[in-house]
Amino acid sequence: MDRLFNMDNKFFVFMGKIADLIILNLLCLVCCLPIVTAGASITAMFYVTLKMVRNEESYIVKSFFKSFKENFKQATIINLIMLVTALLLVLDLRIVNQLEGTVGQVLHVIFIAFMLLYLMIFLYIYPVLSKFYNSIRNTFVNAFLMSIRHLPYTILMLVISAIPIAIWFIPNTSILSTILMLFIMLGFATIAYCNSNFFVKIFDNYIPKEEDADNTENPDLLENHEEQA
Repeated sequence: MDRLFNMDNKFFVFMGKIADLIILNLLCLVCCLPIVTAGASITAMFYVTLKMVRNEESYIVKSFFKSFKENFKQATIINLIMLVTALLLVLDLRIVNQLEGTVGQVLHVIFIAFMLLYLMIFLYIYPVLSKFYNSIRNTFVNAFLMSIRHLPYTILMLVISAIPIAIWFIPNTSILSTILMLFIMLGFATIAYCNSNFFVKIFDNYIPKEEDADNTENPDLLENHEEQA
């Protein structure tokens, strides 16, 4: 009986994780409402989920707003760049779709490739920003290089991130509305948490080991290594 009500019981641990994801998801959604702050909100969400994966997090709200405040300027600029880029890509695709012949087909393939590249960078840019301190330019460069270097993980995370699209193809209206409600409650944070399991493995390749820090004669090199991913 004591085991059943032990707070370390797997059931209570699982329910605690669900509660944390609900809180984190609602925080992210609310802070995303002013579109300009969406970048800082997504960055803060990944900051928390990366810690959750490592079992380092206990104060969801405090950590969220800590990252939100620290990364606000860079995340906002990055968010504006990503929004403008997305708008241009969509407009270009609409124009290209109206073209006929070989030229139209070639341009269509080229812009689809650009769109895929955009999604890969979008997938990495905010987690990289949440983990590594760097310039905006180098954050974009690192996000691009990591997405290419770890392509199998990238593809898997893109598939996970695309799961919400499949929801709209559910024919049963009552089931669709229930799943949509659940997704609004914890969907974005859950996807971020799932992807963070892969990001932790990826980022570990760019974080110096403790023994390396003890053996090096120039600790600044390690600091730069972490900042530049």
